[in-house]
Amino acid sequence: MDNNELEKILTSKGVKPTANRILVFKELERSSHPVNLAELEMSLYPMDKASIFRVLELFSQKDIIHVIEDGSRSLKYELCHGKAHHSLTDQHAHFYCEKCGAVECLEAIDLPQVAFPENYKVKSMNLMFKGICAKCNK
Repeated sequence: MDNNELEKILTSKGVKPTANRILVFKELERSSHPVNLAELEMSLYPMDKASIFRVLELFSQKDIIHVIEDGSRSLKYELCHGKAHHSLTDQHAHFYCEKCGAVECLEAIDLPQVAFPENYKVKSMNLMFKGICAKCNK
């Protein structure tokens, strides 16, 4: 994605497209799997951890990213691919390998439909499968 498109996305979400925000967005876009703060810190060096975390917090508040709790006590982050607005249909299942610690997207698995009581507004959902991945299971 070129910088003009990226800036339009950020602006449409109410986020000023600063250099750090553009760098973090591009790194998330480049990743083939959800990434944690340490991975982003390594790939975005010399940007410091606090700056990256502030961008991630803003992106989460503005529904630009999904925050995934994978059970390893490390949050993972990935871009939300919903075009107009953030919704549960933008999300998908993930698999956490208890051996190597990898988190994989399982976009082909349908998320369950859950009927919530009246006046509940669900903003996110986390469907995480845990076990041994295909690579480690060989």
